[in-house]
Amino acid sequence: MNKTLLFCSLIFFFSCGEETQEKEEIPMETFRDEVQATSVKVGLSEKKSFDYLINATGKIEAENQVMSIVERTGYLIDLRVEEGQLVKEGQVIALLDKTDSQLEWEKAQVNLRSSQAEYESRKITASVETTFSEDLDKEARDEYWRASSGLLAAEIAVREAEINLDKTEVKAPISGAIADLKLKKGSLVNAGDEICLVLSTSLLEMKVKVLESDISFVKKGQKAEIYPVSGLGDSITGTVTSINPKVDENGLVQVTLKLSKGGSLLPGMNARAVIRAPQNNNLVVPKEAVVYRSGRPVVFTIDNNEAIWNYVEVGKDNGREVEVLDGLEADRTVIVSNNVQLAHQAPVQVSTE
Repeated sequence: MNKTLLFCSLIFFFSCGEETQEKEEIPMETFRDEVQATSVKVGLSEKKSFDYLINATGKIEAENQVMSIVERTGYLIDLRVEEGQLVKEGQVIALLDKTDSQLEWEKAQVNLRSSQAEYESRKITASVETTFSEDLDKEARDEYWRASSGLLAAEIAVREAEINLDKTEVKAPISGAIADLKLKKGSLVNAGDEICLVLSTSLLEMKVKVLESDISFVKKGQKAEIYPVSGLGDSITGTVTSINPKVDENGLVQVTLKLSKGGSLLPGMNARAVIRAPQNNNLVVPKEAVVYRSGRPVVFTIDNNEAIWNYVEVGKDNGREVEVLDGLEADRTVIVSNNVQLAHQAPVQVSTE
């Protein structure tokens, strides 16, 4: 009985040993051949011009905005505009009661005529007088008569009356749209009271703050795309017109953009600007080619239908392409899909779709 049990145990031991040995002798290439290749799409690493995109936000402003004010005291008898209305420069937007101004002008005219008569009388008298100073030439004598007769003062009084009369018509200082209307018809107003703001809605600009680390990439004349923060509406083209030479306490620099047109943007709106800063002869790859492993950027290339793992150093990112500073050469085929979980030397198949 014991001999039989011992014999069976020996047979089992040698059988297991042979099976284990057979499994160990199977080459690893066999398993690799059995793994199905991952279907991937590819791109190319290229030396090319690279548009670095600088994003910033700010408010839309009218390039010109002027407060229209009352220049004399009186009753506002007519208001000819409403908010949002477009006006031309010099267009009458409000009327003040002109009764007092008209009376002042008429009195000045009467005084002017009296002074003109006195002036003529003095000229006639002086022409027959022999005691008049012979040292004065004709122009000096005429100026003397005009002053002594009160004609000069009367002429100035008439001009002042005409100016005051003209001030009863409040005119638009610039062409634009009426905003912030503050007075109502029938109000008693004083000199200096504000009527409304006139905005040049056809001439808009935007002031944005740019990081000091990016300001070296911004130059006058560069183009930008302006978008409403709401995301609604098409982009508007803008141009960099000025760069403030001062960095503020937050490390930001103010840049002014002039908009080519208003579109759906209005003064006071929040907007986003994307300033394009072209960079020449940079090595770039499609953004999808860069994945991160343990916090480090990796780009997979293809060699003999296998994915090759490349640690890279990346630079600027414009949303479509990424600048590669080190770790990759130009004109290499790079994997841009199904590369998140890809392993080094994993078999791949390039998709033709």
